[in-house]
Amino acid sequence: MNKTIDVETGVPNEVVNMVFDNNYSPAQAWREYLKLSQVEVANKIGISQSAYSQYEKSQKLRKATRIKIAQALQIKPELLDF
Repeated sequence: MNKTIDVETGVPNEVVNMVFDNNYSPAQAWREYLKLSQVEVANKIGISQSAYSQYEKSQKLRKATRIKIAQALQIKPELLDF
């Protein structure tokens, strides 16, 4: 299921709700919205699932990390910044 999300279309309500209602990071909310596992995203980035799990728990991602996660999720990096 590949949904390409454009910056112009914004962040879907479901993603925003997961962040605020469930206290998810934007990376975790997007991953769940796109129905991907941590293992799938970690494999696309080339890291372990446990390392990716740490990224999802981080409040502030480094720019390079945010870009890698966005590429793996097939979204623009700016959509992880809210």
